[in-house]
Parts: sequence; structure tokens; C-alpha cells
Amino acid sequence: MLRLVGGRLLWSVPLLVVLSALTFLLAWLTPGDAARVVLGTNTDPAAYEQVRSQLGLDRPLPEQYGTWLSGAVRGDLGRSLFTGESVSAIVDSRLAVSLSLLLLSALVIAVVGVALGMFGALRGGVAGRVLDGLSVVAMSVPTPWLGLVLVVVFAVNLAWFPVTGYVPAAQSPDGWALSLALPVVCLAVGGIAVIAKQVRGAVVEVLGRPYVRALRANGLPARRIIFRHVAKNAALPVVAVFGVVLIGLLGGSVVVEQLFALPGLGQLTVTAAAQHDLPVLQGVVLCFTVLVVIVNLLVDLVTGWLSPNAVTR
Repeated sequence: MLRLVGGRLLWSVPLLVVLSALTFLLAWLTPGDAARVVLGTNTDPAAYEQVRSQLGLDRPLPEQYGTWLSGAVRGDLGRSLFTGESVSAIVDSRLAVSLSLLLLSALVIAVVGVALGMFGALRGGVAGRVLDGLSVVAMSVPTPWLGLVLVVVFAVNLAWFPVTGYVPAAQSPDGWALSLALPVVCLAVGGIAVIAKQVRGAVVEVLGRPYVRALRANGLPARRIIFRHVAKNAALPVVAVFGVVLIGLLGGSVVVEQLFALPGLGQLTVTAAAQHDLPVLQGVVLCFTVLVVIVNLLVDLVTGWLSPNAVTR
């Protein structure tokens, strides 16, 4: 297991470098730059060149990236081109919001998705077919449309939840839960559908294996068969899919945070990209990449615990 963890961590280093380089390149290819955003309607060429020089945008792209990378290795992610604030401080101030959204969404997906999948697999028949149909519908619903529906119904018409905004947990636990309720539902619906369908398929497949029929023939209680034998064997493919779903939540959080005006990393990504604030954008991408590495590492560890032979060494 230690070799597995060490190998995954070593592979994460080139991944971080490649993604950060791609971010620099894509930002450079995007029309406009931070100097034009700063100047606004001022089109004076002299002023434009002066601002570019002040921001360091007149240097060659490899030199800009090399400067950023050398600072990042030392833990210095630079400063925002607009506010001058440390990128690390900006990311830290937004991280709690995004982590709250992502962790709560992952918890809801795991609990509700597994429960629905088990219900559909054990009941079968009409219940299973209805679950499959609802899963397909839920996976097809666009997140922005679902978010607007949730806001109109539950925030505007029923006034059960706030329309937008975020309340820190330290300030008000109840307000924190209410401010995240609709965003979590909006972000988790698609993942619930995927996990429910995957759990149902995996459990049905395991229930049809000969050893399960032998256990039933020997008179073992159904509950013991399900939780001690079927669940572990069905969990392996579900864990792999769950890891993919968690990574997908990172992209979905960008949309959800914009819809519900949550001051997290997703909203910061959109703002930094619109302003061409490359140091901030690099910091957010780096943070998201670290989260992806952590998710993949956890998936590998759980997979190795469930079935050591399933992990490539």
C-alpha cells in the first residue's frame, strides 16, 4: 500500500506541471489580456504598453511561466494582477465554501445513490425499471436549468431557502445548512442517478452468481448474504465510478457557485478567467488538480482494501 501511495504521489508531480503549463498556454491564446481589462475603454497604445510592462505581460511566455513555477515550488503562488493580494490568501478564503459544497454533495450522492440502487436491485421488477428511467432523466437534466427551477420553486415561491449567498458555519450553522441546501441538491442530482444505476447493476450481477445461490440454499439469512457477501463484491466497480463522479463535481461546482452566488473557487475561476488574472487562475487550477489527485488516491486505497489484486502495482 505504501508503494501505491508513493507511486501515485510521484505521478502527481508531472501532472501538476503539465496542467499548469496548459493553463498558461490557453490563457495566452485567449483574446485580450489583463492590461486591457484594467484600462477598460482607454485605448491609448502608450498606456496599454505601460500597464503590460507593469504587470509583466510583455515578457516571453516561457519566462512568465518559469517565474511562476519557481515561485510555486517555494510555496509562493504570486499576487493578483488586479488587487495585489496574495493568491494563496485568495484561494484560502474561498476554499472552505467549495469544500463544504463538494463534501456535502459527495455525502448526499453516496447515501442516497447507494440506498436507491440497493432498493432497485433487491425489489427488482417495476421498481428497478422505474429507477432506471428516473436515472436516465436525472442524468439528462442540465444543471443550470435544474438550479433555476430549484430557486424559483423552493426559494422564491415557497421561501424555504435563501435565493443566493453563503453563510459561514461559524457564524450560523443553521444558516450555513440552508444556504447550501439548494446548491447541494443541484450538484448532487446527476451523481445520485449515476451511482444508483451503477449500484443496482452491480448488486443484480453479484446476486446472480453461483456462490450467492449456494449461500441461499444453505439457509443463510438474506440480510447476512447482502451485507457480508454481496455488498463487498459489488462495491468494487461502484467505487471506481464514484471517483469519476467526485471529479465531475469539481466542474459542476463552477456552474453551481455561479448560479447561487457562492463565493467559492468555482466563482473565483470564472472571475479570474474573465479578467485574465493569470496568477489567480493558476492558483485555482493548482488547487483543483490537488483535489483530483487526492480523490484518485482515495479511490485507489479503497480499491486496494476491497481487492488488492485489482490495483496495478
